[in-house]
Amino acid sequence: QVQLVESGGGLVQAGGSLRLSCAASGRTFSTRIVGWFRQAPGKEREFVAAITWRDDNTYYADSVKGRATISRDSATNMVYLQMSSLKAEDTAVYYCAATPYTSYLNIGTYGSWGQGTQVTVSS
Repeated sequence: QVQLVESGGGLVQAGGSLRLSCAASGRTFSTRIVGWFRQAPGKEREFVAAITWRDDNTYYADSVKGRATISRDSATNMVYLQMSSLKAEDTAVYYCAATPYTSYLNIGTYGSWGQGTQVTVSS
């Protein structure tokens, strides 16, 4: 019911930075958490970061903590993932997702997903 569209992916050199965007529309009133996940070939989709829709609490995976910042613009229903000091292991398709629940780590609770945006980090 919530529509999500990611953008901002691309090719970046190791050590560089980029900013991913997620545009949310539709039944955003039901959203409690928007999360970013990523999936590399041959690997499971993994949690990257999340933000609570109403109070701006943020959560990060250990793999990106200190290098990633999730934020939102409530006026435009945009969620951003700013990443820096990028590593080759950050290469993946990045997805944003929305859930009306509070279990931000449980991928099964996210009912709305974007199409994904490819991030490729060259080393």
